[in-house]
Amino acid sequence: MKNKWRILKILSTVIIFGFLLSFSLKRFNNASMEKVSVNMVYPHNDEKVYFIDEKDVKDFIKKSNPSKRIGDIDIPMLEKEVNNFPSVDSANVYLNLNGNLNVDIVQKVPAFRLNKNGQDFYVDKKGYEFPISKNYSHPSMLVTGDVKRGEYLKLAELVEKINKDDFSRKYFIGIKKEKNSYYLLTSEGNFRVEIGDLDHIEFKVKGFKAFVEKFLVYQDPQKYSKVSVRYDNQIVTTLNPNYKENDSIISARKKEFDKAPEIVRKKALAQATQNNSVKPVEKKPEAAKPAEKKVEKKTESKAREKPKVTEKKEEPKKKNTDKKN
Repeated sequence: MKNKWRILKILSTVIIFGFLLSFSLKRFNNASMEKVSVNMVYPHNDEKVYFIDEKDVKDFIKKSNPSKRIGDIDIPMLEKEVNNFPSVDSANVYLNLNGNLNVDIVQKVPAFRLNKNGQDFYVDKKGYEFPISKNYSHPSMLVTGDVKRGEYLKLAELVEKINKDDFSRKYFIGIKKEKNSYYLLTSEGNFRVEIGDLDHIEFKVKGFKAFVEKFLVYQDPQKYSKVSVRYDNQIVTTLNPNYKENDSIISARKKEFDKAPEIVRKKALAQATQNNSVKPVEKKPEAAKPAEKKVEKKTESKAREKPKVTEKKEEPKKKNTDKKN
């Protein structure tokens, strides 16, 4: 008998509790949405950006729930729609017991700004593209050229290293891609820094830094049009043809090259690369002349000098043509 009374009490309690709960939920669902709070969250002390306007988010939520009843709010759908905003990295939507709707938003932070095929857009640290905002422009490194999506992450790492280093941040103001090779645009002088691919970036930047501190500080930056650090353990410079003081150097180099014998010129052209400071043009060999018969003379022939070569200096050799009569 006692067990029956216990079971009856438990059932009565559950029924009453369920009735009160259903009544509370019905009253809560019929209540109007009191307030919408939009919170911009910056995890890991990320840089603050202002692509998302709180007013735009509130207007979107009000349009999605014209009745303003809490029961009519579809929180999963609303959270999905906010996540689809182009500048939103992640969003969390939830209700408080007091009827306030909270929206926590993490915005995308641009790693760099890319100009590709005539279009401008941002790329974040995760390698995702998102459009430029009409209300806010974020200061970021400008990258131009045909950059592939697979290169976004390495390019973002390069920009991050530049921004963290005082020397690099002072010198480099942009990045350009030409013919599968990357160039760093500088704020001083008229030259570009060729880095080639995006591998071993830290080593290449250190090499350029050593070049600047030990050599370029004593030169006019306008003297060069390109400084290449794409090769291992070497720095190749290209003279600026529009710099007046380079005219004598370039003309002297061409004259020396023209004086060199045909074999030396061919060897120099074979070893030359696209980064040589002067690119001589190989002359077409003249048509071979018919060989003339040599007439031996009993008298001594005059010593013939070999043509001069810029790399090595050799004394003229004489051939002994004396013969016994």
